Amino acid sequence: MAEQDEQKLDETKADTVTDTTADVDVKEADDKTVDVADKDKASDKDETADKDDDFGISMDKVEAVLNKSVDEAAMTPQMRKMFARQQENTKRVEESIKGTKSNPAWFVPLFCALLVIGLVWVVVYYMTYDYPIPNIGAWNLAIGFGIMLIGFLMTMWWR
Repeated sequence: MAEQDEQKLDETKADTVTDTTADVDVKEADDKTVDVADKDKASDKDETADKDDDFGISMDKVEAVLNKSVDEAAMTPQMRKMFARQQENTKRVEESIKGTKSNPAWFVPLFCALLVIGLVWVVVYYMTYDYPIPNIGAWNLAIGFGIMLIGFLMTMWWR
C-alpha cells in the first residue's frame, strides 16, 4: 500500500512539472502574440498616414491656404474652391455682425433699477399704508406698478 502511494506521488509530481512547462510555453506564445499585435498597430498607423496622402493635399498646404500664405498659382483647384468658400463664410459673418444693433450701456442698469424701485415702492406701501407719498392712499400701488411696467416694457426692447 505504501508502494502505491509513492507511485501516485511520483505521477502527481510528473504532472506538475509538465503543467509548469506548458504554462511557460503559453506565456511565451502570448508574448509573441503581443509582439505581432504591436506590429499590426504600427502598420495600421503607417496605412493611416498613407491614406492622408491619398487625397493629394497635405495638411501643411491646407493650413497655408487658410492662412493666405500661398500664391494662387501654386494651388490646386480643390484648394482654390476651399479658399473661396472660406472667404465667403468670413464675409457673411462680418456682414451679420455689422447688421446687429445693440443698446447703449445705460439701458440694462436703467430697466433693472426701474423694476427694483417699483417693487420697493409697492412693498413700502403695503407695510405702512401711508408712504412713500402720504395722503394719496392706494394710488401708491398704481405708481409702483407703473414704474415696474416701464422697466418691464424696456426689457422687450433689449438687444
